[in-house]
Amino acid sequence: MSSQTQLKPARHSRFALRWYAWLLLALAAAYALAFAMHWDDRAVLWLQERFESQAEQKESIWLPDYRVVIDAKPLTGMEKDEASDLAYNPKTKTLFSVMGKNPFLAELTLQGDVLRKMPLVGWSNPEGVTVMENGLMAIVDERQHTLTIVKVDADTRELNIANFPQYDLGPSKDQNKAFEAITWDARNQQLLLGEERPPALFTWKSDGSQTLNGDKQKLASDELDIRNLSALAIDPRTGHMLVLSADSHLLLELDEKGDQVSFMTLLGGFNGLKKTIPRAEGVTMDEAGTLYMVSEPNLFYRFEKQK
Repeated sequence: MSSQTQLKPARHSRFALRWYAWLLLALAAAYALAFAMHWDDRAVLWLQERFESQAEQKESIWLPDYRVVIDAKPLTGMEKDEASDLAYNPKTKTLFSVMGKNPFLAELTLQGDVLRKMPLVGWSNPEGVTVMENGLMAIVDERQHTLTIVKVDADTRELNIANFPQYDLGPSKDQNKAFEAITWDARNQQLLLGEERPPALFTWKSDGSQTLNGDKQKLASDELDIRNLSALAIDPRTGHMLVLSADSHLLLELDEKGDQVSFMTLLGGFNGLKKTIPRAEGVTMDEAGTLYMVSEPNLFYRFEKQK
């Protein structure tokens, strides 16, 4: 028997070992990705959704029924500004968005057209905004760890932080991934705040004025199985909470008890999206249930329920 013939089994064995090693690495990588993205949790929630009755679906936001109608529309003139959050104003029927890189507040139409840009003087990195009552808005600055309640009307052209009451949000576990999300909960007369990482929720009582009562209180929740928390919103019809995660490419619906109800993935090919939303940083909803979203750097999305 020749030496060449004797080498064939050895070569075949080495090839099989290499193939097996690559298979193990691929499986390990897939498991790590699934764990990081909480796909196992999404699978459980997806199965739970299949058993929800039509009546239960109608009592919720029910994100699986939403389809994009404005997909990745650029916000004109904001290519280098990094849209960080979005809030709906029921009085003006317009949207307000904060820009984190170059601090300013922008007013938008419901179709994503820019109406005006108001510089935010004294802010470092505004990441969250919400519309309260009587023309008031609350803005969270992640870098300064502050919450500022401002007054905005049709004549506002600029906002200076020195002219408004500020509240210290205190230290976070990760000061570089601190308070980023905020939304006004009119039913319970409180602000809901969200820390980016690790994801956490807080409440701060208010009567809708520029005065906050007491101190913020942490909400115990084991339903935030997301990589980070980018933004919050409240559905004015059901009172359910929307929780946005840019890193997980996910929008979660939580009920008034904090339990997961439904979800929407922000990957291309789902819910009518042509491409994955690159970095979803803001979300809000109007009284008709229409859903609005912004993504860095300057992309606008509008979703409507199809059923």
